[in-house]
Amino acid sequence: MKIQPPIWKKVTSSLPLLLLGGGLAISGNYLINSSESFANVIKQDNNTVATIAEVPSSVAAKEQNLSSEIAVPQNYVSEVVKQVGDSVVRIDASRKVTTNVPVMFNDPFFRQFFGSQIPNIPNQQIQRGLGSGFVVSSDGLILTNAHVVAGSDQVKVTLKDGRTYEGEVMGTDSLTDVAVIKIEAEELPAVTFADSEQLQPGEWAIAIGNPLGLDNTVTTGIVSATGRTSAQVGIADKRVSFIQTDAAINPGNSGGPLLNAKGEVIGINTAIIQNAQGLGFAIPVNAARDIAEELIAKGKVDHPYLGIQMTAITPEIKQQLKSQKNLDIESESGILIVNVVPNSPANKAGLKSGDLLQKINDQEITQADHVQQAVAKTNVGDELSLGLLRNKKQLELKVKVGILPRPQKVSP
Repeated sequence: MKIQPPIWKKVTSSLPLLLLGGGLAISGNYLINSSESFANVIKQDNNTVATIAEVPSSVAAKEQNLSSEIAVPQNYVSEVVKQVGDSVVRIDASRKVTTNVPVMFNDPFFRQFFGSQIPNIPNQQIQRGLGSGFVVSSDGLILTNAHVVAGSDQVKVTLKDGRTYEGEVMGTDSLTDVAVIKIEAEELPAVTFADSEQLQPGEWAIAIGNPLGLDNTVTTGIVSATGRTSAQVGIADKRVSFIQTDAAINPGNSGGPLLNAKGEVIGINTAIIQNAQGLGFAIPVNAARDIAEELIAKGKVDHPYLGIQMTAITPEIKQQLKSQKNLDIESESGILIVNVVPNSPANKAGLKSGDLLQKINDQEITQADHVQQAVAKTNVGDELSLGLLRNKKQLELKVKVGILPRPQKVSP
């Protein structure tokens, strides 16, 4: 099923209230529950000032009754939680793993002497994982992280109201860490999507999930940065430009939504840098949605692929190449091709180790992630024009984009 585009909704803005007196200041979502909360003074026609205590009791009583009838104002976070909270789910995944028991532990002679001291280790154990997810269609499609459900034998999905369902993993994509789960349910509250391409640092960010097993936890912050590369985040095996946020994200938040102030999903919470404080990362929802639609349609994702290993040119790299490989690079910019994968599209097109990649489709390339982004925007079978510098000579080669090979499963 194709995921529907976002529906923009209007939310109530925060109405801060400041009370001064007795050294106490309170701001934010404060409950107005007495006549003293409205105003301490009332201006008269002759510019004199009277306190609430001087107002006739009948007027004061009417104001007090009026205040009790006024709806309690909520800040924007409360409105977002009310709007989206029911769409966020808890995911419990489990799988059986084989335990490597030392051979000596099963040796009868060994057990005869040390039987009481040998731990009783079963041949198989159940590994359990906890994560979050969110409903993207009313008929039970759920988005989460691939690492939350990868390799699972059983997936259990729990809604906020306590209902529990067996989940079917429709597909996972480890390269972008996106997965789709299906549960047999109807009329579920689905989220709406923002355009993550329009995100700007400084915008509000709200994370909802189940960190450390604490269900339906809400944290807030801002979008700290956009376009963080997988290398910068420290997970170089991913092909994602991450959203960085200072909204608190902990183990168990993985797969939950990162929302804007309108309650629209801007990303999927995914990565935590160990020992970092106030740093979390999310997969932009535009990329996640494209991956999800392909997973729903085919159960897999075909990623475009060239087959090169590369590095940006720096003074340090130039010095290393000159001293270790007697390779003198004169250019100050470009991407050095360190290795070409055998039988890859790049290899078939004639690229070689030591080539300096300077342009893709006439666009200058100065950073390695620019190459990744350019390739990611193509379709398998498309042709790219590469501008190269080889042995101080300019070359232009055409490369037909291939499919990224899938990792080979290792037999136990």
